[in-house]
Amino acid sequence: MKLYHTISKGAAALLIATMTMTSCTDPIKFGDSFIEKQPGGTVTIDTVFSNAEYTRQFLTGIYALQYYGLPFGSNTAHSQNCYTGKLDALTDCYQIHWNGTSIFNNFYSGTLSANQAPLISYTGDLVWQAVRQAWLLIANVDKVADMSDSEKKNIIAQAKCLIAARYFDLYSVYGGIPIVDNAFTGSEGSYELPRATAEETANFIVKLLDEAIPDLRWAYNGTTTDTDATNNTGRWTAAGAMALKAKVLLFNASPLYNAEQGYFGGTTEAEQQHLVWHGGYDAARWQRALQACQEFFARLASEGYYELTQPTARNANAYRQAYRMGYIYQGSKEVLHSTRVATVYGSQGTYSWWNWVGIGRNSYLPTLEYMSMFPWSDGTPFNWENDSLRGRITGDNGRLFYQYKEYRGSISKTPSRDPRLYENILVNGTTYQFDWTAGSPTGDAYELWVNGFDEGMQVMSATLNKETGNYDLALQEQLTQKFSTGFGVIKYYLGEEYHRKYMHWVYLSLDEMYLMYAEALAQTGNLTEAIKQVDVVRSRVGLGGLSVRNSALKLNENKDNLIEEILRERACELGMSNNRYYDMIRYKRTDWITKPLHGLVTFRMIKDSKGQWVRNYEPWKGTHKDNGIIEPSRFDYWRFELFNRRRVQWDQDPNSPEVKKWLLFPFPIGEINKGYGIIQNPGW
Repeated sequence: MKLYHTISKGAAALLIATMTMTSCTDPIKFGDSFIEKQPGGTVTIDTVFSNAEYTRQFLTGIYALQYYGLPFGSNTAHSQNCYTGKLDALTDCYQIHWNGTSIFNNFYSGTLSANQAPLISYTGDLVWQAVRQAWLLIANVDKVADMSDSEKKNIIAQAKCLIAARYFDLYSVYGGIPIVDNAFTGSEGSYELPRATAEETANFIVKLLDEAIPDLRWAYNGTTTDTDATNNTGRWTAAGAMALKAKVLLFNASPLYNAEQGYFGGTTEAEQQHLVWHGGYDAARWQRALQACQEFFARLASEGYYELTQPTARNANAYRQAYRMGYIYQGSKEVLHSTRVATVYGSQGTYSWWNWVGIGRNSYLPTLEYMSMFPWSDGTPFNWENDSLRGRITGDNGRLFYQYKEYRGSISKTPSRDPRLYENILVNGTTYQFDWTAGSPTGDAYELWVNGFDEGMQVMSATLNKETGNYDLALQEQLTQKFSTGFGVIKYYLGEEYHRKYMHWVYLSLDEMYLMYAEALAQTGNLTEAIKQVDVVRSRVGLGGLSVRNSALKLNENKDNLIEEILRERACELGMSNNRYYDMIRYKRTDWITKPLHGLVTFRMIKDSKGQWVRNYEPWKGTHKDNGIIEPSRFDYWRFELFNRRRVQWDQDPNSPEVKKWLLFPFPIGEINKGYGIIQNPGW
């Protein structure tokens, strides 16, 4: 029997194909050729499981089929394809500006149909390949003669986590899906495999994780040869499995599924069969999610190892460094599970994330709405209108991003906002580099003002009118450019420091666990303890206590306000992780879907011969800098509604069926027509 079959239950053809993706750092060969074969020989299941090393390589091949959250190529899994697009660009945090993506052409236009694949494809994202291969491994690993029983148990546990994670990837955007609990032969002539209910799907995932956790290592902590982190980073651990369990149960308890009425009105077939909700609200679901969080932190207290990366000093640069190294460093103790691709991070890597962002195609440009979520550096909330009235935006005390002070022909520049802002959004005044060793900014500052060196005319053009002597201004918001909203993306797109290295994407992290725990506590009525968990995350970047800095919201007694603040904190802490999208759909936030988003025009201000502040439309780098003019420190701003491309949903009623249908993706019409039990999601 060859190692390829028809995928279980007709979703797609299954082939253990050569992949470019790996989640472990040891040398791996993929595909039918991953085993050294005799000339003319055939790879069979018996061959694979006749040798422990072959079996280990087969397991690593399944790791290659995991979800990876940074689009990086064109001939790859659907969600990894740059021509598809990231979930983040459907939220209020980012707007994509490349007209070659499905997001731009099908989602923003509202024309997506069940004949097209959404951003995570039911058939084209390697889910069923991973599920089938994992079940093959589970069914056959006992045949391996030269492998200990304890290793076999550990491998089975890893395989169950791989299945569970792939199921979550679909459950989070489709609802209930068919339960495949064994490896099919591929020769079945007909079958029935209907969608499970949403709760059955969640329970199936949790059951797999519960079975796996006892046989997994808590961490690859390097205390023994087989727990060496260098060679095992990216493998599933008990910590990762427990975090995924908490995340699944948080979804299961959230208002999308756990509500008195289905999100589409309750009358569709999918709702009637409880495929996209549970048929009613039950507070016990939140208690179950809370218990999963408590179990994780109880074991963390017992076992240790994982921790948030802490700053080495109490200043803005150290806070930035701690936040950055917490997610980007592959040895970080706050990463609970990660995935990666076998291509270098930089221009030498074909279709790498860095390369696509660098040429403006992966232009997941942050919005003004996202920028406004980040508080001031002391933790007090940012509000454009209120802070404008207080003179904090423009004028003598303007400090939107930095507080500038001139002295002796030079300036001092202090970050004025939440340090996480500068690690998620590239803003005017941010330096070109940030020294990873010293944790300090270096180089010239980005000029993101009109006609500035870096932005140029990407947001607005300023052309000198020779007849009037004035500048003619025109909004541009150009496509395939890096700063067309007035901001740039920096999360996972850093500097030369990370070129030519394997790039991981954080699937689960400790900071996310703290915020999930906070949410579960708040939803079960323990608001004070919930705030404490949020403050653990905020304190790492030097922010004051959430309740203290938001006293007007009465967070210790107002549950709705606290939940809103937790969701905002999640957006600030967990950028580019899909979590803002997950929060949008699981809380049924159609108001996020329908609100128009904005960019920011920045104008450089200088004093004229009369001592009055006027706009200047010239770069600083070059003539001005060479002539000794200090770095610009005064700016004026103009907010504008994004128009290129304006999302159709912005003009629609958030309570309308046209908007609500976007809360879950459509199943492919081809799978429905096969008749094995797929019922379409509401509205599609």
